Amino acid sequence: MAKNTICLWYDKDAEEAANFYAGVFPDSRVTAVHRAPGDYPSGKKGDVLTVEFTVAGIPCLGLNGGSYFHHSEAFSFQIETEDQEETDRYWNAIVGNGGQESECGWCKDKWGLSWQITPRALTEAMAAGGEEASRAFAAMMTMGKIDVAAIEAARRG
Repeated sequence: MAKNTICLWYDKDAEEAANFYAGVFPDSRVTAVHRAPGDYPSGKKGDVLTVEFTVAGIPCLGLNGGSYFHHSEAFSFQIETEDQEETDRYWNAIVGNGGQESECGWCKDKWGLSWQITPRALTEAMAAGGEEASRAFAAMMTMGKIDVAAIEAARRG
């Protein structure tokens, strides 16, 4: 296990979530599943307690801790995409698997974890600064899933 690992709290679906992420994002995999050695407040001996996994190269630990805590937009994974096809693929995988659309490239998976599906074209537009960034920003503010062609058109004015 990595020295610094993101711990994500799940009710009881850490293994399902980890397997989903491993199937959607490159450089993602489930590396270990650990079962509880005894009963605990939200589970029984033998239930999946923790799952070690990697999401797009980031080491994570999924903890099946029960319904006490929930994910919020205060934490999200930001996934950079190269083009509209990749943007659509990730967005549709998350939203189409029981997730929820939001605004400005944000969505939530069915476990409540927030994702920013961010095309490189948007990042580059913001980095350009000035009027170019202002136009791209204004266009982004009207979007759910980011439309790469609309961002590029806004950059050009």
